Amino acid sequence: MNGYHWGYDDVNVIQGGPLDNMYRLKQFHFHWGSKDCAGSEHTVSGKIYPSELHLVHWNAVKYKTFGEAAQAPDGLAVLGIFLDIGAEHNGLHQITDAMYMIKFKETVADFKGFNPKCLLPLRLDYWTYPGSLTTPPLLESVTWIVLKDPIFVSEKQMGKFRTLCFNGEDEENRKRMENNFRPPQPLKGRTVRASFK
Repeated sequence: MNGYHWGYDDVNVIQGGPLDNMYRLKQFHFHWGSKDCAGSEHTVSGKIYPSELHLVHWNAVKYKTFGEAAQAPDGLAVLGIFLDIGAEHNGLHQITDAMYMIKFKETVADFKGFNPKCLLPLRLDYWTYPGSLTTPPLLESVTWIVLKDPIFVSEKQMGKFRTLCFNGEDEENRKRMENNFRPPQPLKGRTVRASFK
């Protein structure tokens, strides 16, 4: 993979490696558990991480819209990055600091000027395989690129994710947004390739 860089029209793109075209960033999101022993949607030799970041890209060279790309076998590329507990992650502060403003459903925070490149680990060794989205409708249109090295975040930063709620501020019986991950699924004959030995 040639890398993740600021590209044309001020959008982030990835290209190279298992990708035949340039893929443009559509959105990114995190999955996490209620405790640090669960949360990632991928595992490495049985190791589960507290959280996993997904940077969802679409094949903007071959398809006109994200919706059209999501229906095609080569339409999407998701960059998966594990989050592990360690020192504070400086790049994550803009996100975790905004969580006070977006604690409840349907609230919005401004992220102008945020470059998700700051969320990448130093080394970009990866595993790749053809798969699906991990949320409904589970379309099998994803080239997964899961980075080998995690990024490290503090317990305090991870705790801020767990303060978010699934419901609105005025709703009763608030439900914390935790365990929003899909457990690892069987490979079903898919081949996982690595960019490293």
